[in-house]
Amino acid sequence: MKKSINIKALKHPDILHYEWQGELIAQTSDYAIVHCKPGTPFIHHTKNRTYTTNNNWLDFFFIKEWYTVSIEIEHGKIITYYCNVALPPIISNNQISFVDLDLDFVKKHNENWKVVDEDEFELNSSKYDYSAKMKESAFEALEKLKRTVINKEFPFNNEVLNVLDWS
Repeated sequence: MKKSINIKALKHPDILHYEWQGELIAQTSDYAIVHCKPGTPFIHHTKNRTYTTNNNWLDFFFIKEWYTVSIEIEHGKIITYYCNVALPPIISNNQISFVDLDLDFVKKHNENWKVVDEDEFELNSSKYDYSAKMKESAFEALEKLKRTVINKEFPFNNEVLNVLDWS
């Protein structure tokens, strides 16, 4: 199934925030998994900067969920989880796009899970006019994400390391 795919993160409702390319390695009715190899350019339009990835990343886009999950893998071991609270993605042709709602749930190597960018969420909920329902759904998604992590449900278990040959 491996094919090149563009990923676009947007600010509400459709302002380009950042983008990158990867290889679509799996797609089901529930999710799509994208592999980004070391050296992949990550264009951050909001900051007017381009970054380059140093490690492998697996990006999970859940069709019915209000979050994405990015997992950084170094030498076959997970070192970072970065989860965006976001509107469910739109997958069409060779593109995945989603609206990033700023709330993030992250875990860096040897650190505990933490919620970040709550202040950015509050600021942007006014700036971009998030509806009361959208704000409520964002917090519900964050709580569901926390439960998924605590319960070690996919993709927060070592099953994800079987997706690719990391040797």
